[in-house]
Amino acid sequence: MNIVTTEKTSTSNKDKPTILIVDDTPDNIMLLSRLLKDRYNTKVANNGSLALQIAQSTPGLDLILLDVMMPGLDGYETCRQLKANPVTADIPVIFLTAKNQVEDEAMGLSLGAVDYIAKPISPPILFARVATQLTLAGARRQLQAHNENLEKLVQDRTAQLALMQEAIIMAMGTLAETRDNAAVSLGDHHIRRTQHYVRALARHLQHHPRFAADLTDENIELLYRSVPLHDIGKVGIPDRILLKPGILDREEFEVMKLHAVYGRDTIMLVEKHIGGTNGFLMFAREIAHSHQEKWDGSGYPDRLAGEQIPLSARLMAVADVYDALISRRVYKPAFTHQQALDVMRKGRGTHFDPDVLDAFFEIEGQFAAIAEEFRDAEPDV
Repeated sequence: MNIVTTEKTSTSNKDKPTILIVDDTPDNIMLLSRLLKDRYNTKVANNGSLALQIAQSTPGLDLILLDVMMPGLDGYETCRQLKANPVTADIPVIFLTAKNQVEDEAMGLSLGAVDYIAKPISPPILFARVATQLTLAGARRQLQAHNENLEKLVQDRTAQLALMQEAIIMAMGTLAETRDNAAVSLGDHHIRRTQHYVRALARHLQHHPRFAADLTDENIELLYRSVPLHDIGKVGIPDRILLKPGILDREEFEVMKLHAVYGRDTIMLVEKHIGGTNGFLMFAREIAHSHQEKWDGSGYPDRLAGEQIPLSARLMAVADVYDALISRRVYKPAFTHQQALDVMRKGRGTHFDPDVLDAFFEIEGQFAAIAEEFRDAEPDV
């Protein structure tokens, strides 16, 4: 027969620790209950199965006194199942034993018990061992709560720093854009659009056999954050060239091409200052330096070809060219989405990595939606 009883809980008892007594001998249950009832709230069970049920269904259970020798589910198996259940795993267990204590301790401690009390029960030892384990359990809970608070503070601080970093990156990228006469209005959202283009393209290619190893979730987020710095090197281009309203001549274009080198060198200075690099700076450096390279080797600044061009830069090339085509510039009107697709298609295998461009055409509707969401403000007439 299962026996489960609970001491009546008065208002003054609500703050008392709760102890579950598990023993198949009624006399032992009565003795332990009588000894503990003035100091603690107690629950009792006369077998392991019932003990597991009570432990599972009792929020805030502080300690279990568990007999080793019981018919059916013995104390060892009961402890093993308690520790295997996430709901009850952290409840301290003290074994009660009349067997060879040395052997029992070795077995019980290996199963996760925190202490042993030998039978016959000595009240002073019982009180001391129970009080010690309750104090330790309380300290563990306080430490866990403290660690959780610290973790939350760290997460909050990390989130704040990430927002600050993003704001600084956007400011730097926008500075380069606003100096460029190609950005014809103060409402230019080129940076935002290209960020989202690159992320959409990377996500679509995430399971492609050529790119799966590189396009992890973490790397895609780093790519997204690094895109605003793709034209940071334009800050180093003289105004007479950067702000020229017409087409650049050959000599001027050679100077303009240096923005890719200036961008790389600027980010390398940051890496030198901090004594190393990270994923964000690596992608930012690759994109700034190589997004004007072409798949057939006819791009700049280093005439890289094929997979010599970093994947980050190949993704950026598609995003940057598409956005340039659909945007109004002082030297051309904005192309329609369909017109831009027609131009992009001609660059397969020459300007663009064929697989990356194929992915672009598979999600060209997403590009159109991004372009609409971050559409530039109409200039004042």
